Amino acid sequence: MPRDTCPVCDAPAGEAFLRRAGVPVHQNLPFASAAAARGIARGDLEMRACGECGFVFNAAFDPARVSYGPGYENSQDHSPAFTAHIDSLVDHLVTAAGVRGGRIVEVGCGQGGFLRKLLAHQGNASTAVGYDPAYAGLPESPDGRARFDRDFYGPGTAVPADAVVCRHVIEHVPDPLALLRTVRAGVGASGSTRVFFETPCAEWILRGRVTWDLFYEHCSLFTAHSLGRALTRAGFGVTGVRHVFGGQYLWAEATSCGEGAPPPVVRTDELAAAFGATERAQATAWRAAVESRRADGPVYAWGAGAKGVTFANLADPAAERLAGVVDVNPAKQGRFVPGTGHPIVPPAAAVRARAVLVFNPNYVAEVADTLAGLGSAAEVVDLSALGGGDPCGW
Repeated sequence: MPRDTCPVCDAPAGEAFLRRAGVPVHQNLPFASAAAARGIARGDLEMRACGECGFVFNAAFDPARVSYGPGYENSQDHSPAFTAHIDSLVDHLVTAAGVRGGRIVEVGCGQGGFLRKLLAHQGNASTAVGYDPAYAGLPESPDGRARFDRDFYGPGTAVPADAVVCRHVIEHVPDPLALLRTVRAGVGASGSTRVFFETPCAEWILRGRVTWDLFYEHCSLFTAHSLGRALTRAGFGVTGVRHVFGGQYLWAEATSCGEGAPPPVVRTDELAAAFGATERAQATAWRAAVESRRADGPVYAWGAGAKGVTFANLADPAAERLAGVVDVNPAKQGRFVPGTGHPIVPPAAAVRARAVLVFNPNYVAEVADTLAGLGSAAEVVDLSALGGGDPCGW
């Protein structure tokens, strides 16, 4: 039964502003065949926005439908734009936040790329433990400073830490307070542990009407206030919440001492109502953008991550319009998009494309440079410009 109270503040959540039935439950799980990709497990979206704290969540989310294991592939390390973002976070943690010694714990470390970069910073002498059931590498780094646990972080696995980093995990959790309270219990009573959380910004999504940023895996989406409020309710003292990566993500910092307060409230229920009213018009604009170009040559989507996969399922569910989905990650190339079965191809496959569709404005220049370097004259279409919203200008 759909949840009708806010998981962060327990207020009544109001009516759903967006419903989608039978969407793929995973966006970052590429398949070995088109038939297998089309046979992916499916679930429903029933997105609600809390008028009290601004939290946005999928009231119909069923955690039993999702499974994060070795086949899950969400690495963005092959993108120069995203790598620059990661480098800036690492430098901030070491030089500004002073994470230079003791033990770092990363909750949801993926394949360990961020943790390795953090330890490799010249000013950092820390050791680290990373937790992730999808981790597929060696259990320990060659220098012995990092070890990796192929498990979820929880009461039975948590170890004491001087700093806890949790990036792009909490949006996958239907009960975010439970995760935060688990982290709070794991760090102990010293009051000196610092925690750092990164997660998508619900306000950015709603203001920009970024329809492809609402999908099944992301069942919990925060504003700055709701993230700060959740941290406060879990027993942390919020020292700051800011926007990063062009406003798309929130970066929150807190201590285990229990002091501090969340940022001001943003009325996402009003933004959500406007968002829900425009989805059909957006879909029409997308189809027109594709149809007006495909008569002159193939059209590709760029990026077989959550945005590209969601767009493919919304705009071309039968795989009739798009020639394929380009991705720079070799682990995804030669595989197929969940839900639709579109082939995932390397950039070179799109050299003769009439156009490629880009869903994240942070990557438009990168895509254009890549295609130009391959000698392609393909048009690079920034579909976010068709959103019609008022993106946050952070």
